[in-house]
Amino acid sequence: MTGGRSVSGTPSAPVRAIVDELVMAGLRDVVVCPGSRSTPITLAVAVDPRIRTWTHIDERAAGYFAIGLAKASRRAVAVVVTSGTAPVNLHPAVAEAFEGRVPLLILSADRPPELRDRGAPQTTNQQSLFGHHSKWFAELPVPDEDPKLEAHVRGVIARAVAVATESPSGPVHLNLPFQEPLIPVGSLRSGIDESIGASATITSGSTGGEPYLRFIAPDRKLPASAITDLVIRLRRASRGLIVCGPIDRVGFAASIADLARVTGYPILADGLANVRTGPHDRSHVIARHDTVLRSERVRDERRPDLIIRFGGTPTSKTLLTWLGDLEAEQVVVDDMGWNEPTLRPATFIHADPARLAADLAAEITRSSVAPDRGWLDGWQAADRAADAALGAWLTGIDQAFEGAAIAGLADGLPDGTILYVGSSMPVRDLDAYLPSSETVLRCMGNRGANGIDGVISSGLGAAACGEGPVILVVGDVSFLHDLNALVAARLNRLDATIVLVNNDGGGIFSFLPQASADRPDVGLPEHYERLFGTPHAIEFGPIVAALGGEHRLVGSGELSTAVRGSVGRPGVRVFELRTERKRNVELHRAAVTAAVEAVEASLDAAVGP
Repeated sequence: MTGGRSVSGTPSAPVRAIVDELVMAGLRDVVVCPGSRSTPITLAVAVDPRIRTWTHIDERAAGYFAIGLAKASRRAVAVVVTSGTAPVNLHPAVAEAFEGRVPLLILSADRPPELRDRGAPQTTNQQSLFGHHSKWFAELPVPDEDPKLEAHVRGVIARAVAVATESPSGPVHLNLPFQEPLIPVGSLRSGIDESIGASATITSGSTGGEPYLRFIAPDRKLPASAITDLVIRLRRASRGLIVCGPIDRVGFAASIADLARVTGYPILADGLANVRTGPHDRSHVIARHDTVLRSERVRDERRPDLIIRFGGTPTSKTLLTWLGDLEAEQVVVDDMGWNEPTLRPATFIHADPARLAADLAAEITRSSVAPDRGWLDGWQAADRAADAALGAWLTGIDQAFEGAAIAGLADGLPDGTILYVGSSMPVRDLDAYLPSSETVLRCMGNRGANGIDGVISSGLGAAACGEGPVILVVGDVSFLHDLNALVAARLNRLDATIVLVNNDGGGIFSFLPQASADRPDVGLPEHYERLFGTPHAIEFGPIVAALGGEHRLVGSGELSTAVRGSVGRPGVRVFELRTERKRNVELHRAAVTAAVEAVEASLDAAVGP
């Protein structure tokens, strides 16, 4: 013993306590990256049959994989890494989890305190490594035989999972120092069978036993007086709007549809709002709002006097800019957060969004509000005009078009399909081209920090959940950024369909002000291509094959059929749609022009001669 701590090795009891408490707190999946210092905790999760382990050789990919798995399962997911640079590689995923409100538990192994800051190999300062991107940081003591230590360990683990999952959810970092030898002393299986037996009658989705600490979350239901006050404000508005940003919440679509029905408000639904598709009433959903709002007449004539917002920040810059210019009263429903990027005055409501929408709908029904049909009719007419024009335009083109990677995907997919889209252009095309449909889709993306890194890993993490087939739409630069994800797909025998939109570089910049550098009268075209366009001329087929996947080049017209044929088959298939960046911008603008002309014609028809 030295200072009350055994130096004979890592005792198994406190390590078992970490894993046992994770299970009792509701955690079921652990993503493990190989490493020496993390051996005790890696072996402990591997021998526990209550936990599924997923192996990754790249920590950055592992972090994003855990994000996708946590999103799809709606549970916290843990990531185990060794010491040194390993946890540093998790920082991009931790930042995304923090901004995107995804419950992650980072378990980083470390040298014991006496070996730090003195040149010991593979040792960095891991204290509060992720700064404010972590909701909470704690370091466990070096394991020893003291029974009080096990009690402390269990309390910290229970608290860590509770903090990660409470609203707004996010990442928690626990640092775990271990001494050599790293093979635990004593059986790691001891007590597991008893724990499983004790929880045999627990229903699926419960904590699976008696946790060391219990956490009772605050009731996120508004009091009756607040509901009444909000109903009065809604009744006072004759031209209200419901805006739904990215959100994936059980029951939300049906509740928001009920609220729209009783108020007569249109729903401007983001592609990631999970409101455009499904069996609920979609009659108030303005799926083409991004296109509709590109009409100056619509922006001027359809100005609301009240906006009630749900979910994250909308994808559409057109919508966000318009909201920022409005003087309308704004109510922001954010589950324990402060999400409002337009800098307009707002009333924040911290409540469960699905529950609040249902409560408001019920109260308004009882108060017999008569919706203003004229306000809704105008939005619906514009949406129908835009939808018909876009459909006709898409049917009429015979060129590879990136919007086609989204437009036809909803048709014919099985209910429960997860559509995971990359940042930059795919998520914007989802917002612009995903139609309203009865198909039950779960649309997801990494819209916390909006980075292009780790998107394939996140999609494969969603596939690992097993909740439904996964289709991932991603750009070529993002694909190159995360090739290690395909290694994990092979190691863990995952199934997914990837639509790779290849425009040979950073296509998003062709839509941004940086594109002016490509004009000889403004900038230097060769610098635009080198610094922003970044053409790579890489053939993806051999890379995909070498990493265990299937690859096929497809055209716009055959993409939907190819994707539908891939669903349900084992393995990873990559369907590559090749486009040309400059032409893609022209096609996007032509589509918008056709739709806006149709929208304005519908306004003229409504006014009459």
